[in-house]
Order: sequence, then C-alpha cells, then structure tokens
Amino acid sequence: MSRTYRIKATQHLPITLAEAWDFFSRPENLAKITPGDMAFTVTSEPSAAHIYAGQVIEYTLKPLFGIPVYWMTEITHVKDGEYFVDEQRFGPYSLWHHQHHFREVAGGVEMTDIVHYRIPYGFIGDIANALLVGKKVKGIFDYRKIAVEKLFPLR
Repeated sequence: MSRTYRIKATQHLPITLAEAWDFFSRPENLAKITPGDMAFTVTSEPSAAHIYAGQVIEYTLKPLFGIPVYWMTEITHVKDGEYFVDEQRFGPYSLWHHQHHFREVAGGVEMTDIVHYRIPYGFIGDIANALLVGKKVKGIFDYRKIAVEKLFPLR
C-alpha cells in the first residue's frame, strides 16, 4: 500500500463569503480554475444550482501525458457558507478526499483546501508520486491560486 499524501492551500479572496460560496459551490466553475492543458470537463448534467450532500459529479480530464481519464466524485458533506467535501468514487486515485473551507476575515474570505490522496500500486505509486503526480497536484493548486486572483482581483 502506498502512503497517503496531504496538500494544504490557503488563499485570501477580496470578496464576500456569499460571493465565494456562490462561485466555488458550482461544479461548472471548476474548469475556470483548472489548467487548460488538463482538458477538464464536467460531463454530468447539472442537478442543482449549488452542490449538495450526495451529489455525484462526473468529469473527464487529461492529467498526465494527454491520456484521458474518467473521474467521479461525490459531495459527501456540505455546511452552506462554511465547507464542503468531495470524495472520489471512481478515478485515478485509490483515495481522494478534498475539503474546501471558507471563513470570513477582514477584507474578504480565507479559503483553505485540504486534500488527502493516495496513489494505487503500492511503492510504484509512491515513486510515481515523487516523480510526477505530487508535482502535478501541487501545480494544479498553484495554478488555481493565480486563476482565482485573476477572477477576483483586489478591489
């Protein structure tokens, strides 16, 4: 069995909590904050304006070497305006647990993402994480930070 990896990213947004929640709780906005070379596409039909516990979301993406991958996540927990959690049901990881937290702070909102993930194939997965996957996951959050700053510039 491979190890479980953790990534934590925190970002200040110069918007209201309502604006942050409205944007980040809509699956169709994910492509706007994901690197274009990943060809990230939500393929499931929208079932509600905002996420809800039990919602299943399907995607296609090309995370490495342009190889298409099917991914299905379930929104397992939601506390409106505070947090939501998505967990992989089918896809490239043997574990994917992603927490999205929002907290009102002076001048806007503090958004924190906490991801726990595990690569399949035991020690081979650990090697793949060290050489490729870990850098790719970190790169997605680095890109997301810049994309969010462009979407919500300082006022």
